[in-house]
Amino acid sequence: MHTKKRVSPITVILMILGIAILAVGVVFLALYLNGYRYIRIPVAEEEGKVLYVKFLGVVDDLGSPYRGRIVYSDGLTADVDMKSGKITYSNGDVYEGSLSNKLEKNGIGKLTYVGGDVYEGYFTEDELTGRGKYTYSNGDIYEGDFKNGKKDGSGKYTYANGDTYEGDFKNDVRSGNGKYVWVNGESYEGEFKDNLPNGQGKYSWPSGRTYEGHFENGVIIRTE
Repeated sequence: MHTKKRVSPITVILMILGIAILAVGVVFLALYLNGYRYIRIPVAEEEGKVLYVKFLGVVDDLGSPYRGRIVYSDGLTADVDMKSGKITYSNGDVYEGSLSNKLEKNGIGKLTYVGGDVYEGYFTEDELTGRGKYTYSNGDIYEGDFKNGKKDGSGKYTYANGDTYEGDFKNDVRSGNGKYVWVNGESYEGEFKDNLPNGQGKYSWPSGRTYEGHFENGVIIRTE
């Protein structure tokens, strides 16, 4: 009489583990052969630490990202399609335009924010830098120069209520020389600082009356 040899539980576990590892290997091999890659791309350096953008998806014939998922250093994720030049971010923002091989917005593009703001113009290394048009969800419009995401240079700001400012900006505020025209017909032309008339300028009223002289924080300073 023959008795069947019993397989130990440890052997069964090892066999299952081996099959699982083999199956995972087959899956990864299939993904690799179909062009899927995991890539870490250095994009910046902060306090001596290199920051990376991670990409998981399909690459082109040169091994550059083509279509897949981006994971940024701050935890934000996005779906990217290099062929169409479109990035759909996990926070709801959508970008369409030129992209660099580092998966950065670079060149001319359009960024639609989830809150309703829209920017159309130039990007440099993922930042709003260059000439562009920013339309705010409240109806305000700015057309002019940007630097690192802020109004910086010359431009025109048209408010939803009809007021306009045309002139210099620095670090997102009116700074330098410019002209502000109120919808009621009043206007100021001259020097600005911290968004207000500061320095020499000319204030005009609809009646034709004018004042030319010195201003401080938007207030006329009479020296007579």
